Amino acid sequence: MSLAARIAHNTALQIGGKIVSTVLGLFSVALITRYLGQDGFGEYTTVVTFLTFFAVIADLGLTLVTVQMISGHRDDENKILNNLFSLRLASAIILLALAPILVIFFSYSQAVKIGVLITAVSFIFPALNQILIGFFQKKLIMDRDAVAEVVGRLFLIFGIIYAKKLGAGLNGILIATVAASAVNFILHYLFACRYAIVKLALDFSLWRKILSKSWPLAITIVLNLIYLRADTLILSLFRSPGEVGLYGAAYKIIDVLTTVPFMFAGLILPILTAAWLENNRAYFKTVLQKSFNFMAIVAIPLVIGAQFLGQPVMLFVAGRNFTESGLILQWLIYAVAAIFLGAMFSHAVIAIDKQKRMIGFYVFTSLSSLLAYLYLIPRYSYFGAAAVTIYSELLIAIFSAYCVHKYSRALPNLWVFFRALAAGALMGLFLLFFTPLYQTSLGGVILLILVSSVLYFFFLYFLGGIKPEDLKTIFKRQKKVGVQIYDSTDNF
Repeated sequence: MSLAARIAHNTALQIGGKIVSTVLGLFSVALITRYLGQDGFGEYTTVVTFLTFFAVIADLGLTLVTVQMISGHRDDENKILNNLFSLRLASAIILLALAPILVIFFSYSQAVKIGVLITAVSFIFPALNQILIGFFQKKLIMDRDAVAEVVGRLFLIFGIIYAKKLGAGLNGILIATVAASAVNFILHYLFACRYAIVKLALDFSLWRKILSKSWPLAITIVLNLIYLRADTLILSLFRSPGEVGLYGAAYKIIDVLTTVPFMFAGLILPILTAAWLENNRAYFKTVLQKSFNFMAIVAIPLVIGAQFLGQPVMLFVAGRNFTESGLILQWLIYAVAAIFLGAMFSHAVIAIDKQKRMIGFYVFTSLSSLLAYLYLIPRYSYFGAAAVTIYSELLIAIFSAYCVHKYSRALPNLWVFFRALAAGALMGLFLLFFTPLYQTSLGGVILLILVSSVLYFFFLYFLGGIKPEDLKTIFKRQKKVGVQIYDSTDNF
């Protein structure tokens, strides 16, 4: 099988796996919300959010720098991978060990504090997975990641059902989460061992080199954490667990949706990096344009569809106690659109190695968002949190686009964007008339989603916003890129 065929095969498997993983993820949310209720799910959300802060800080920028470093050092690939893996393990253990200690000083319930203690270990596994996923991205074998995700999701679902059967409450759900994370990591590790010897390595001179390259990313990630996750944490400090539960349920949908842009951007990052290192600016701009078009085509119907189907979707995903989460979803979906449109720019910044230039923008966005959260959340609860989230994601997308344009002169045109917007408006007219008729049943909602999706792509094709050959352009030079950047001797 040719390299191009292997890429297409593995990409198709990954996308299929992610779709299955997404469905399973939504099902697990449905089980947890119905079992724990608003307050219990609010405590669950608080535990996860609190630990997320420590886990993200422990990243140190290593996740994103993995692809960049092993792509440019083919001969030392295994050595670099093992040192990245070891450094990530050390940072995760040190930072996550602080979480159960520091949570004592917060005014959370005893259930939340015990939950943090139970769940802290589970965050070590995805921390290590991120390094292995970077390796998979470089090898173009992301279908392995999809398989591990699906198995992990299935294990979590069985764990939730068993915890409910035992009446284990919040702690049972958290223990199931830990076990599922462990299974997910074991599979990632076993898959990685087919292509490299993954073990601990302590080359401190290489660690210094890695950190010298990753520290700008580490700073931006911490700043990103402030404006991206401070909403739920601040909400948990000022409002009731029930309100946190409503916001957390809507945010679970957002988390699921945002896997798409980061998955796609992860696939494109090695290609952008290769084009930039080859000094092929024309191809770099072409890939960025086509990728932006794809993101716009997917993001726009999500925004429009959520305005009509947000509440019915939350009703069937989380249950009747979470219907109000649909209103929150209608707000947060605009942040999703900003993430979709900005993801390619933020990854392009990494491809052109201009991460340091983004630090000032992240500082401004984080500080202004933090102040806005502290002002709006006590007054307007989750709607204040959602409004600031939209602001921060839109601002970062704009800043990233500016940075890419400044240093590469690449800036996508909006030809496809406006046609997608027109197609979305026509889809919205359909939903306006038919949503009231079919929103009361799960089958009706699924039918509305399917029919509106078909209509959207029909209108988009009719308006000239999509052509069958568009996506082929992105990979038109796969073979050349594969020979120079990827190890063509790998056994896919």
